[in-house]
This record gives sequence, structure tokens and C-alpha cells, in this order.
Amino acid sequence: MTACGISWRDDPDFVLFSGRAATRLRAIGIAVLAALPAACGPISPELAARQCEERARVADGPTGSVGVGFNDRGETSAKLSITIGSDYIRGLDPHEVYDSCVRRKTGQAPIRSLDLGA
Repeated sequence: MTACGISWRDDPDFVLFSGRAATRLRAIGIAVLAALPAACGPISPELAARQCEERARVADGPTGSVGVGFNDRGETSAKLSITIGSDYIRGLDPHEVYDSCVRRKTGQAPIRSLDLGA
């Protein structure tokens, strides 16, 4: 039986990909394998600082936003968003969260100190 370039027999453990399906799977596999070292390796200190600052802000306390809108038909809409991080719930110090996050991502100390006022 064949459907969309995928063939199989009565044996449920046997699947044969052919044609375009095989080419696409090979391309996807190569892309995934090429991305793995980049995903697992250290990142730049600047990028790590930005990412970890956001995590530290969430550890500092709940954050959120509120929005209200009106349309030309007189209808209103409202939006409420609240974020409470697990680091905040566990009572972790935001400065320690920032420091350990940067060290884990880069393998070195942060390039700048944490500023929660920004």
C-alpha cells in the first residue's frame, strides 16, 4: 500500500519512505542535526544577559498587563495577563537567579550586573 510516498507492508515495524517524502525527511534530519550543537553550546554573554534579566524580573515578582478596548459598534473588550514564575514561588533571589542563569548559558560570570529597574 502506498500513500504520499510512504510504503508499508503487513509487517507493522517496516516503513519505507521514497521519492519526495524521503528527500524531505533527509533534509529535515540534516537541519535538526546541524542545529543541535548550536542549541546545546554556550551563547554570547550579551544574549545570555538579556535572556537571564527577563528570568530574574519574573523571579522578582508577578508581572502582568491589563487592556481595555472599544470598537466603532460600541462593543468593549478586556484583556488581563498575569505571569508568576516558579523562581518567585520558590522564593529565590532574583540576583542569584540571574547569576546562575548566565553561568549555565555561557560558562562564565555575567558581563554586567542585574538592574531590575529597567
